[in-house]
Amino acid sequence: MINRNLPLKDSKTLYLKIALSFVLSIVSFSLMHAQEYLPATSSGQVVHHAHYSLSYSEAHEQAEWVYYELTAAEARNNSYGRSDNFREDYNVKTGSASLADYKGSGYDRGHLAPAGDMGFSSAAMSESFYMSNMSPQDPSFNRGIWRQLESLVRSWSTEKAELFIATGPVLENGLSSIGYNEVSIPKYYYKVLLDYDKRNGSYEAIGFLLPNRKGHGDLADYVVFIDQIEKLTGFDFYSQLADSIENNIEARYDPNYWNWKASKVKTYGNSNTSTAIQCKGNTQKGARCRNRTKNEIGFCYLHESQADGVSTEPATRATSVRCSATTNAGTRCKRKTKSANGKCWQHGDDG
Repeated sequence: MINRNLPLKDSKTLYLKIALSFVLSIVSFSLMHAQEYLPATSSGQVVHHAHYSLSYSEAHEQAEWVYYELTAAEARNNSYGRSDNFREDYNVKTGSASLADYKGSGYDRGHLAPAGDMGFSSAAMSESFYMSNMSPQDPSFNRGIWRQLESLVRSWSTEKAELFIATGPVLENGLSSIGYNEVSIPKYYYKVLLDYDKRNGSYEAIGFLLPNRKGHGDLADYVVFIDQIEKLTGFDFYSQLADSIENNIEARYDPNYWNWKASKVKTYGNSNTSTAIQCKGNTQKGARCRNRTKNEIGFCYLHESQADGVSTEPATRATSVRCSATTNAGTRCKRKTKSANGKCWQHGDDG
């Protein structure tokens, strides 16, 4: 109880402290709710950003898992376009990977928490471009089946009201690496989803395991039990649930619960009102890309990885030549190119 005999100044101070404590308790409660199903196991530093959390593996210079909640309203809100402000994450105490690690590697800076899920907030969109949220992905994987899975998950989140998502690479000893910081190149990526139906108190979950290469077939072909992903990664995804529920949802999945024909999410809002321009990137054949984009860096989503120093002028060669770059295996690249710099689309930013 407040002592009403206190001097006016002291009473105001006390009221202020109580109000501040109340606000902090609400913020704390909201954060706890957003991280309700945070993976329980981590071998790295756990970093909490405003809209997602991650566990950073210094040995592999990337996150071993990224966790966030995606609601239906967030998935539909596309008020903020891609910021493309790739930058190091100084919240990682040991230092995160850098842009230079990916330059000329032939691998995309693949998002773990997708930028497409973060269009509801400028802060969320910006956070999604921390290098701690990137992992080396084969271009055909990142721009193909991985992108398809991200789109499907967004669709599901609008149908299920909200989803709790954990995603990341399968990290192990002996992986090849890129860059000065030796960023490991994963062979597989996983994504696990949890839906809690508040109407009947039921839980459903599903897991995906995909190789880091061009995908084939349907996304349903890559579904695995979450138990299998836990064995591969050593993580415990839903320890907050009662053992009976956890064991049940991790050892099975109901294919009929998930809409495999879900359509692309219809979004609203667009903060970028600038006029679309022709993409500055080059195609695999060395020609100027014909896509139009509103990205401030001037590259469409297919060629944003070329933004780091690659020539943006159209090719001028009349005939194709063999790429002059060297592959990761140390051999001469076999691709043909008409690019003016003599390098194919994959090695064009070797500079």
